[in-house]
Amino acid sequence: MTSTLKISHLTKRFQAVEALTGVSLAVEPGMRVALLGHNGAGKSTLMKIVLGLIPFDGGTVEVCGAAPGSPRARAQVAYLPENAAFHPALTGEEQIRQYLSLRGENPRQAMDLLARVGLADAARRRIGTYSKGMRQRVGLAQTLIGRPKLLVLDEPTSGLDPVSRRDFYALLDGLAAEGAAILLSSHVLTEVEARTDRILILSRGRLVAEGTLADLRHRAALPVALHVTPANGYAADLAAVLPGARPGAGGQLHLDCPQSEKLALLARIAGQGARVADLDLVPPSLEDIYSHFSRRDGQ
Repeated sequence: MTSTLKISHLTKRFQAVEALTGVSLAVEPGMRVALLGHNGAGKSTLMKIVLGLIPFDGGTVEVCGAAPGSPRARAQVAYLPENAAFHPALTGEEQIRQYLSLRGENPRQAMDLLARVGLADAARRRIGTYSKGMRQRVGLAQTLIGRPKLLVLDEPTSGLDPVSRRDFYALLDGLAAEGAAILLSSHVLTEVEARTDRILILSRGRLVAEGTLADLRHRAALPVALHVTPANGYAADLAAVLPGARPGAGGQLHLDCPQSEKLALLARIAGQGARVADLDLVPPSLEDIYSHFSRRDGQ
């Protein structure tokens, strides 16, 4: 399968600052990829290079089989910045009609695009009256123009309420199912944890981790947390057979164990039968994994 975005040994310097060092990655059609990193890690620089907004110093970058910023690449890429800005005197419909015209598309598609992002009822209001979340949805509508093969999204859910965020990710799911590749940057790790296929972690301009959430959990080898609720009268019995268990609120017992010992510990707990009222298993979160790999790189 040909990669929609392919980057090999990418390097970028700003005078004495090494913004990106030897970054290599690929984004396949239909793949949803989260780009994570602290402020200054190189995320924005990487996105600007992919969009052809700034040059790079070393390595290779292919965007839809073309050079970044070339007419062929621009025709197949959509971009949404963190803070989308539009003319306040235009209505949502007028703004999208303008973008459609600039892209050589039929302006009559504007209402359909706005409806897809939940702005049908506000389409004929001036953007100056929109909330930040509504303006962000205008930005989402413009990214859908022309059925792009690659969407580059920088903090795309900024300003969206929980329902709008859910609808946004459902929209991304549909685009990915149609074959669009998606590269998105976000600081809201709980959102991307369940709604992306691969995760890239940048730190100090280096790609320090890449893979699925399961891959990264395996590599990080962080402990799994288990919360055991004893049945009435059995707290002491369970504590005796679960060495290292820590008492918690509501009589719960808390344990941590390596990934390799998880099944054996679960079997031991299950073997207690009616002595156990409930059990919660909490794997390392994406935030835990991100912190692990960032600290390993000295952050």
